[in-house]
Amino acid sequence: MQIGLDFNLVEDLVAGVDEVGRGPLCGAVVTAAVILDPARPILGLNDSKKLTEARREALFDEICEKALSFCIARAEVEEIDRLNILHATMLAMQRAVEGLHITPKLALIDGNRCPKLAVPASPVVKGDSQVPAIAAASILAKVTRDREMSAFELIYPGYGIGGHKGYPTPVHLEALARLGPTPIHRRSFAPVRAAWDAREGVTASLI
Repeated sequence: MQIGLDFNLVEDLVAGVDEVGRGPLCGAVVTAAVILDPARPILGLNDSKKLTEARREALFDEICEKALSFCIARAEVEEIDRLNILHATMLAMQRAVEGLHITPKLALIDGNRCPKLAVPASPVVKGDSQVPAIAAASILAKVTRDREMSAFELIYPGYGIGGHKGYPTPVHLEALARLGPTPIHRRSFAPVRAAWDAREGVTASLI
């Protein structure tokens, strides 16, 4: 039985912020910021990775309905390649907090560092398993990104994107080597760069 986080930890106008998608070889990095309503508790909040897909989907709708404010933001592949994944993630987190229609008193950021924000912020290591608002943010971000990856499965068949969600699994790496990178692949990531260089090498040899 999955026991959720203690909603007594919810504080007034504190935003939880989390990201999904730093490790994959393709797709955007997606972030979310959530201010929960202490008067409307959401049972079963937890780190999104510890929940089933069905439970995440159900909680996604409940969070959107009950939260005082939430914002889902992102940094695109082009920004990841230009800025690097860390700075792109910080940018996406900044966008999520700035997109809230209520200004939080404090932003709690999952991890060990904070983006530059106009409000006070504090990092919380493993915050998605400790702070309800961060757990809620992790759910919004993961469900959003997983849905996008499932859609990309139809646009770029053969890579298994809907299954591995862009992470460097053996199936993904084999398809990348065989089919070459797609427009949603991050060229700054070593396996993608290697596949791109190999593809360009083959093309050059045919000219």
